Amino acid sequence: MVKLTIDGQEISVEENTTIMEAAAQLGIMIPKLCYLKGINEIAACRVCVVELRNKEKLISSCNNVAEEGMIIYTNSPKVRRHRRTTVELLLSQHDCECVTCSRSRNCGLQKIANDLNIFDIPYKMEIEKRPWNKNFPLIRDYSKCIKCMRCVQVCDKVQGLNIWDVEGTGSRTTINVSDHRKIEEADCSLCGQCITHCPVGALSARDDTEKLWEALEDPDKIVVMQVAPAVRTSWGESLGLKPEEAPVGKILDALKRLGADYVFDTAFSADLTIMEEAHEFLERYQGGETKKYPMFTSCCPGWVRFVRSQYPHLAGQLSTAKSPQQMFGAVMKTYFAEKLGIAPEKIYTASVMPCVAKKGEREMELFYNEYAGHDIDAVITTRELVKMIQAAHLNPRTLKDIQGDRPMRQGSGAGVIFGATGGVMEAALRSAYYLLKNENPPADAFRRVRSQGFQENAGVQEAEFAIGDVTVRTAAVSGLMNTRNLIERIERGEVHYDFVEVMACPGGCVGGGGQPIHDGEEMAFDRGKTLYYLDEHANVRFSHENKDIQQMYAEFFEKPLSRRAHRLLHTAHRQNR
Repeated sequence: MVKLTIDGQEISVEENTTIMEAAAQLGIMIPKLCYLKGINEIAACRVCVVELRNKEKLISSCNNVAEEGMIIYTNSPKVRRHRRTTVELLLSQHDCECVTCSRSRNCGLQKIANDLNIFDIPYKMEIEKRPWNKNFPLIRDYSKCIKCMRCVQVCDKVQGLNIWDVEGTGSRTTINVSDHRKIEEADCSLCGQCITHCPVGALSARDDTEKLWEALEDPDKIVVMQVAPAVRTSWGESLGLKPEEAPVGKILDALKRLGADYVFDTAFSADLTIMEEAHEFLERYQGGETKKYPMFTSCCPGWVRFVRSQYPHLAGQLSTAKSPQQMFGAVMKTYFAEKLGIAPEKIYTASVMPCVAKKGEREMELFYNEYAGHDIDAVITTRELVKMIQAAHLNPRTLKDIQGDRPMRQGSGAGVIFGATGGVMEAALRSAYYLLKNENPPADAFRRVRSQGFQENAGVQEAEFAIGDVTVRTAAVSGLMNTRNLIERIERGEVHYDFVEVMACPGGCVGGGGQPIHDGEEMAFDRGKTLYYLDEHANVRFSHENKDIQQMYAEFFEKPLSRRAHRLLHTAHRQNR
């Protein structure tokens, strides 16, 4: 242990504890902008500096460790003056029009400037302006970038894609797409991790709320909306609701009040995905197609974009099953449209997703009889949902826990856990077991595919399961750097699996790029626990026992992998972007 004094308080901490961490143990929260533990510890912003007795220069607290006998001042006059000057200089190169910023009231720079009582900027304003394709799902605003390097480090170290890089020198230093490319030319997976780790509004998802408002106000459109499983774990965070106060039924009620005609839980179409994917896996496995390479899940569009650009020779190993989002749209514009007796083009399908890549995935085309359009017409993120609720001045406390509409109301616990890493694998194995043995396994028989958190090596969960005389070797991985490492091991022949689930975002959809932002906090695995709790207490825990799914197959698709199912619920994954 190391003893030191911080702001007059003595404390003993373990060796290699940073000054910032030691201060936090005393309840002293030293401000920071660039710091991300284990990812970005370069002290670039200089906001976290503290004064060390008998040392002339201030030192950064984020990457200097506590040493025996140190006497530290975190808020001395010298520290405050330096911190204020630093923030004023940052503001002189920052577009300070906060009222039109997506991160207003949730911005690290805004909070620190307010805490320092800064009302004027004594330096010449020099704002960087550059054009950007505003139709791309990921938006960069150069005028708000504070050059903290978080986006660069998250993309390099966590996702391994190297989309961002530093260019220029001195006062002209900036962050841009690497190798002088346009964002459309880069291999961006649209995971959105750079957005959720940016402390300001320099990175954001394309806002599609106005597009949705127009559809809701159009009397000629029948708006049908779905809510992804992961959204229920997080939407209440920004509205002051505890997890138990924010069930999916209240989201459905909010969407109805916003003007949606029909509302559904995506857990239903997750069950539909499992029916197709489980049958497809068994067909490939029994046909010997997984002897060299495994079948990979395909419900994460960030992962699909990644494999197409980084390992195109493996694109054929993706399950051909569409994601639950896309299956929902296909069903709405065919089966549901026929039930309503209306033309598919009158139906406007919209999704509430925890994901930025879903905005790109919606570009997938749908062909059915004479109709040609898109499965999904608009995608909003969890953050955009909250904005719409607030824009409509809905008091979240008045929302009621309602059920989704018929005939696609039911969703199983297996569909709910889709939002957590390992959930797709677990759900598929539950149904694959049933298809092989004609009996259900214990619902938690495959829990070994669940991630244990952010501990070392927790990004990959490997498991082997014996189902009768069949042995299935599986892996569930989240985070694209972890995925790259796993694929390289597969390519070198070090490991072999029959079935691999991949989620682009660490922790799965619960940690998606469209989720509420809590600076410096990783919420994915806490949110994931909510989904597993809901599964544990669900009335139906197997996708193949979903009565509404069974009815739809009987009335429309006939059976999994039927000709019509292939036509509407599967895709060849041929597009590169």
